[in-house]
Amino acid sequence: MKLKAYQVISPATVVVVMAVFLSALFLANGNFSFAASVNKVNKKASAVVRASAVEHAEAQIKQLQGELSITKVQEELWINFTGVMRENAKEMDAFIAKVKAENTKTRNAVESMKFHSEISEIQLEQLKKLIPPFEAFYSSMSDEQKKSTDAIFRTGRYGKSKRK
Repeated sequence: MKLKAYQVISPATVVVVMAVFLSALFLANGNFSFAASVNKVNKKASAVVRASAVEHAEAQIKQLQGELSITKVQEELWINFTGVMRENAKEMDAFIAKVKAENTKTRNAVESMKFHSEISEIQLEQLKKLIPPFEAFYSSMSDEQKKSTDAIFRTGRYGKSKRK
């Protein structure tokens, strides 16, 4: 029996729409935490400490700088790269402040999905701005620096990965 195109496309479309919807509900949780850590004082009621995007970016910059041993030749490229990171973080903090100023407790499910879509669009635009200076910086790296950077991006961990 030969299936018609609409018989295949329609179920596939439903699956894709459901996947997007479920990921919006379960993965993008309206929590504005960029760098969450557990409160070690009270382990039973582990509170989440929220940091701004700027604080998170600064922590990432500090960790990367310590891991990569940036040379004097690479400094200008590093400054360009981290400058874009800082600009992006300030932009995100401004957006979050604007959203928090609005009454978000009355947001319905559709408005919540639109909010997450807007954040995704901002993050995509920021990533597009970040790639060119990162690409220039990456091309200036030694093989050892590239190996460390690749491991960081692959695992999300700084320092030596425990996996080989």
